[in-house]
Amino acid sequence: MSDATKVAAAASSRDPAVGLAAVASLRGLLESLEELQVTNARDQGWSWQQIADVLRVSRQAVHKKYRRFGF
Repeated sequence: MSDATKVAAAASSRDPAVGLAAVASLRGLLESLEELQVTNARDQGWSWQQIADVLRVSRQAVHKKYRRFGF
C-alpha cells in the first residue's frame, strides 16, 4: 500500500486526530499537485482563463494565487 493510499484511508478514520492529520496531509499534497499542473499549463501557453475553467474557479482567483511564480 502506497503512502498516498494510507493517508487517504486514514482520512476516513473514526479517530479525529488520525482523520484530521490525514486531511492536512492531503491538503498539502493537493496544493503541490495543483502548483505543478498550473506551472505545466502556463509553460504550455495556457491562459489564466483556461486554467481557471478547468479548476472551476475565477480567472482572478487563480492568477492571484499563482502570480508569485512570475507567470
